[in-house]
Amino acid sequence: MNRAVKTLLEGAVTFLAGLALKLFGTDEQIVWVTPTKAGVVLMAVGGCLLVAALLQSLRGAGASRT
Repeated sequence: MNRAVKTLLEGAVTFLAGLALKLFGTDEQIVWVTPTKAGVVLMAVGGCLLVAALLQSLRGAGASRT
C-alpha cells in the first residue's frame, strides 16, 4: 500500500473516532479528560493527517526528499 493511502486511512479513522466521541460522548469529566473535547482534538488531528495525505499524493510517490 502506498504511504499516502496509509496516511489517508489513518486520518479518516482518527477523524471518525473523534466525530463519534464528539457526538456520543458525555460531558462528564473522566479523570482529566472530557470525551467531547477529546473528540474535537481527535477530529483536528485527523484533519491534519488528511491534509498531509493529500500533499503526499500531490507530491507523488517517486519524489525524493532532499
